[in-house]
Amino acid sequence: MTSSNENVTSTRQSEMIEAQVMQSNPDGFHHRTGPRRRNAILLATAALAALALMIYSGIHSRVIAESRLKQRTEEAAIPTVAVVFPREGAPTQEIVLPGNTQAFSDAPIYARTSGYLKRWYFDIGAHVQRGQLLAEIETPEVDQQLQQAQADLNTAQANLNIAKITAGRWQDLVSTGSVSQQETDQAVSNLSAVKASAESSAANVRRLEQLQSFEKIYAPFDGIITTRNTDIGALIDAGATTQPRELFHVAAIRTLRVFVSVPEVYSRATRSGAPATLTLDEFPRQTFHGTLARNANSIDIASRTLLVEVDVDNPTGQLLPGAYVFVHLKLPDETRSVTIPSNTLIFRKEGLQVGVVRNGKTELVPVKVNRDYGNSVEIVSGLQPTDAVIVDPSDSLLAGMSVRVNSKPTAGSGQ
Repeated sequence: MTSSNENVTSTRQSEMIEAQVMQSNPDGFHHRTGPRRRNAILLATAALAALALMIYSGIHSRVIAESRLKQRTEEAAIPTVAVVFPREGAPTQEIVLPGNTQAFSDAPIYARTSGYLKRWYFDIGAHVQRGQLLAEIETPEVDQQLQQAQADLNTAQANLNIAKITAGRWQDLVSTGSVSQQETDQAVSNLSAVKASAESSAANVRRLEQLQSFEKIYAPFDGIITTRNTDIGALIDAGATTQPRELFHVAAIRTLRVFVSVPEVYSRATRSGAPATLTLDEFPRQTFHGTLARNANSIDIASRTLLVEVDVDNPTGQLLPGAYVFVHLKLPDETRSVTIPSNTLIFRKEGLQVGVVRNGKTELVPVKVNRDYGNSVEIVSGLQPTDAVIVDPSDSLLAGMSVRVNSKPTAGSGQ
């Protein structure tokens, strides 16, 4: 306790002494206290600078972290895709399309009169000439109707003769005043009515004679019998209320027609008169020559193809109607194509497309397929060998999207 009091007393004494010194020599006092004050100011300034530096360093590091996070988020939002380069194929000089041979003329033969089949003369595979008798039908009802019609015609002609005589006599008598004009007009009118009745009977006779002529069935053109659906004694009913029954089927095969559907991209190869060759599996070492006779001059909207008819001479009958053939059409110019995997195709309402990466952006390119090999397809338009095609494109893929390629592109697979 005593020491504390002594310290307080000592401090007060020192303050008093300093006050006295300051009053006696104020300049000397400031000279002693100036360096101490400057040091305090420097220390305070340094502390403020350190604090500002710490604040700036914290804010700057936070901005850098946010920028890095934003960059990484944007990079993570960019989808990663795998791409493949199309494989360039050899120039296409011809196209091969499937088709079926058809007879140039093909007709079913029906009966035009009712009765029973009396006899037939040719069976399937037989070669017939135009107008050659194929079969005969017994038509007793038509025969009786024809006899009745002929009798009615004879009666009508007899009535016509007497009407002519009567009308002539009445016209002679009316001039002398022996008969009235009314009676003469009735005789002339009766002549006209009897004449019309006779003409009607004659027309009925001709109709029945025509029906009777249908008892004999003739070949409509040169060809072969491909079908016979009747036999001796079979009932032939040509009534309008019944389903007609085909008796024979005749086909002309000296010239065959082949209808093929040519893809739109090759439609320029379908010039009328252009040559075409046919191959068949049953004739592996033989080709048949034909000519493009005509085309539909209209693209089928559903299949995007042009219907073409190829006519092939078949004088020996070696080719049969209904055969499956391959039609080879020469292209006017070489057509280059590329091959890409099938899992690169995009099927949408806009049509067949593929996704291509160009300058880091996606583009949806419409393409046209020539051949489908199963795991790959041949493209004839829309792609170049240098295009990077996206493999397994997602349903959400749109044009103009930024994408990143995950690996070095590889060459496209072949067949």
